[in-house]
Amino acid sequence: MAQENPRWGNKRIHGELVKLGFDLDKKTVWNMLKRNGIPPSTRRSRSSWCTFLKHYKEQILACDFFTVETITLKRLYVLFFIEIGSRRVHFAGITTNPNGFWTTQQARQLVWKLGEMKRTFRFLIHDRDTKFTRSFDNVFRSVGIEIVRTPFRTPQANGYAERWVRSVRQESIDRLNKEGTIVRREVLGGIIHDYYRCAA
Repeated sequence: MAQENPRWGNKRIHGELVKLGFDLDKKTVWNMLKRNGIPPSTRRSRSSWCTFLKHYKEQILACDFFTVETITLKRLYVLFFIEIGSRRVHFAGITTNPNGFWTTQQARQLVWKLGEMKRTFRFLIHDRDTKFTRSFDNVFRSVGIEIVRTPFRTPQANGYAERWVRSVRQESIDRLNKEGTIVRREVLGGIIHDYYRCAA
């Protein structure tokens, strides 16, 4: 009862047990909670991050960027959104310059897409990257989605997005990168170095 109802103290739990036909003292309930390492209701009622994700997972979107290095050594930024409940991923876009204007436009397109799919969400989780501007957040707020920013330097707070990035890298990007190695060729007796990619 204490774990399922974090706001219930030993008096409330005692009352429920009496209602169910258990004849015991309030002090016994308190001792049982203490013995099992269950803190008082004042400490339990503070909702943890895991509890938040568990209770609202069907109503949470998370977003993040990851980078891809191209064969020409150009860095591309990929913006994606993931539905926590279903793990459905929405690929938002890819660019070499992910500024605030670009991310806001991707947010608008995603909101339109979700509207067409009749998908509704209450929360959007993202980190404090400066690419997620106020205008980006306002697009989601305009449709009733509350923005939840993760604390500084805590990628585990956006663990679903981070895990998906890891899967993409392991199953796709890293394999592509291993298909060719970069080789240095010395030109003019080593004065100039020329680089090219060859098959592994």
